[in-house]
Amino acid sequence: MVPLILVLLLALLLFGAGFALKILWWVAVVVLIVWLIGFVVRPNASGGRRGRWYRW
Repeated sequence: MVPLILVLLLALLLFGAGFALKILWWVAVVVLIVWLIGFVVRPNASGGRRGRWYRW
């Protein structure tokens, strides 16, 4: 009975990790798209210099 429970727990853990990694990939893709749009759509800063959309 114990090996069966261990195998089921391992399968549940691997399924959860796979689902979490898939979600993290989608989050990374969205962040990359927003980052690229930030380079295209930059507001003009005062003085004629092109400003950045982030502070640092």
